[in-house]
Amino acid sequence: MFEKEVSVVMAKNKVEKRIFYNNEECPIRNVVAQIGDKWSSLILFALVDGADRFNSLKSRIEGISQRMLTQTLRDLERDGYVERTIFPEVPVRVEYELTKMGRELVKPLYQLVAWAEANHQAINQSRKAYDER
Repeated sequence: MFEKEVSVVMAKNKVEKRIFYNNEECPIRNVVAQIGDKWSSLILFALVDGADRFNSLKSRIEGISQRMLTQTLRDLERDGYVERTIFPEVPVRVEYELTKMGRELVKPLYQLVAWAEANHQAINQSRKAYDER
C-alpha cells in the first residue's frame, strides 16, 4: 500500500518539461535566436543612437564583413526591427533606423547587456577554471 501512495505523490509532483519544437511556433527558435546571433544585437545597439548609413555602421561595428552587415540588416528589416530608407539624391543615400518594435526590443536587451557587464568577470573566471580542468 505504501508503494502505491508514493507513486501517486511522485506523479502529482512531477513537473512536465517543455518541449522546444523546431518550427515557426517556437518563439525561442523563431525570434530569440535571430536577435541573439553574433551581429544583430550590435547593429540594434548601434542604431539606438539614431539613423545611420551602411558604411558608418560597418566602421562602428568592428569585425563585421560587408556581406554579413548586408545580410543581418536585411534580416532585421524583414523581422520589422529596422527600417531602410532610400533618399532619391545623387548619389543615392540609404539610411537604416530602428522601428518602433526595434526600439521596444532594445529595452530588454539593455537589461541583458547590463547583466553581462555585471557578470563578465565571473564568467571569465568560470571559463578559465573549466579550461584548466
